[in-house]
Amino acid sequence: MSSLKIGFSIGSLLRPKDVLSFSSLADKKENVDSIWTPESWGKEAFSILGAISQITERVKLGTSIINIYSRTPATIAMGTISIDELSNNRMIVGLGASTPAIIENFHGISYTDPLLRMKEYIQSLRLLFQTSNKTNYNGKIIKIKNFAILEKSRGDIPIYIAAVNKKMIHIGLDYADGLIFYLKPYKEIKDMINCINDKSNFRKCLVLITSVSNKEPQKAKARAAKTLAFYLSVGQIYYNFLLTTEFKRDIEEIFKEYHNHGIERASQNVTNKMLDELVVYGSVNDCKHQIKRFKNLGIDLPILQINPIKDNNGELNYKDFLEL
Repeated sequence: MSSLKIGFSIGSLLRPKDVLSFSSLADKKENVDSIWTPESWGKEAFSILGAISQITERVKLGTSIINIYSRTPATIAMGTISIDELSNNRMIVGLGASTPAIIENFHGISYTDPLLRMKEYIQSLRLLFQTSNKTNYNGKIIKIKNFAILEKSRGDIPIYIAAVNKKMIHIGLDYADGLIFYLKPYKEIKDMINCINDKSNFRKCLVLITSVSNKEPQKAKARAAKTLAFYLSVGQIYYNFLLTTEFKRDIEEIFKEYHNHGIERASQNVTNKMLDELVVYGSVNDCKHQIKRFKNLGIDLPILQINPIKDNNGELNYKDFLEL
């Protein structure tokens, strides 16, 4: 298992100083391919990756994900090129459409045309990365006129996109270098992989809620269940999609319990089958076995979202993640 390549998503539970400590240690592990940072209502992705770039030498660095509404393509390009320069060409930009709740309520921006917007963001970013002179792009949504980035970029910075539905998957296949999946049951992953396998040099990534503890695997299981219940209850796009799966009745009960009684009650309704198909949890050996199962479905890179439990002193215990 030491040769199984994995990535880590720093998640929202680690404090910035813990992120740097963990990243420095992960950089020394040959099986760690990359470190990714999400961005919703916690850490800002580019500043965190800039800090990580200075205390790592080998691992690739990615955003998983930044949304395509609250920054312009030009702003994303500048941030991406800056991190790529700081890290000696280790940057991957991961884009996502996010959700109406985040875009409209947090950022005050209308959530319209996510598919067209994603296509135009990818196309305009390609131009911004590749054009040494002034960039012009005249899309239906994105307009760029005579924009020149002073920092020079390698033209082939990878662009991955987060995809939940088939239409966004096809946008990724047509325009991006890879896809990032999240909260997908086995059958859905297998069906999607079968649609993608004929495309060479295209990377298929899966972010997995992960909690690991050798000393207290049951606490890790509870932590994973709590995180899963949270995302199902506040992430409308995941909730709606999983209602179409065999977990429909479980999802409805979790959602109801979360909004009526809170996360603790909601997490008690997460079944073992849901955990086995959607997350990674337990001891190091348990987690390694589960990761391999996802890998065997055809996933190129499992990205483990760090959800640590607390030790007896109330400190987050993330060291066991480095044994995966």
